[in-house]
Amino acid sequence: MKAEKSDLLLNRERPQEKILLGVVHLLSLPGSPGCEDPGLEKIIDAARRDAERLLEAGFDGYVIENFGDLPFFPGEVPPSTTAAMTRIACELPTREAIVIVNVLRNDPLAALSIAAGAELSGIRVNVHTSAMLTDQGIIEGRAAETLRLRRQLGDGLAILADVDVKHAEQLGTPRDISELARETAYRGLADGLIVTGRATGSAVDPNDLARVREAVPDRHLFIGSGADESNIAGLLGTADGAIVGTSLKIDGRVDNEIDPDRARAWILAARG
Repeated sequence: MKAEKSDLLLNRERPQEKILLGVVHLLSLPGSPGCEDPGLEKIIDAARRDAERLLEAGFDGYVIENFGDLPFFPGEVPPSTTAAMTRIACELPTREAIVIVNVLRNDPLAALSIAAGAELSGIRVNVHTSAMLTDQGIIEGRAAETLRLRRQLGDGLAILADVDVKHAEQLGTPRDISELARETAYRGLADGLIVTGRATGSAVDPNDLARVREAVPDRHLFIGSGADESNIAGLLGTADGAIVGTSLKIDGRVDNEIDPDRARAWILAARG
């Protein structure tokens, strides 16, 4: 069943049911400035708790992110991060779920290695094509390397890529999100596209979502930020799924743990 769910992300036909993914924000990993304990047990326990709550609430799966590793590397992360995230991923519940890994700020090669080693469903990559100006500096897409490494590891891993990602600005003359979406899908060969607001927890512009849907009708389209109980039903009229984090947390604070009641209420709003 897990393989069947993962195959949804690789199938170019739009899914009949929406794909709803929560986010498991990992605590600071060993070696990061915010890490208080060099061991992994506390990190694993916190991640397992949040993953369990998401699955119990009815989510189809979740995205694992090294969210606590501020400040982020712009590209390649240390081998210790890759090793730690692989170990953590192997310890989390799947229950035949879709599990995606995102190595922040932008290391798709590490993400693919983790996904392959832990037998996950795929990866999220924030800058897959083009280049963006971010608080980590200029980040360039690595689609050529990413697709070639996936071929080596096995083509069963899905690549979900952000379009005009949050916490970033385009370099040079801004281009329409439709053009960026077509490049990400048809030149970068991403399996799915993600549209976000301007920052973590910021709402998606429905017009941006509609333009991406029109420009790329044959890829899965996900809402990547700012989806809450008040807007999710309307946004899912255009998108095929959503990735949600902040609005599921206690008091709506991104650094808190998942609130089971908020998670269940969000699923009820999304599923109707």
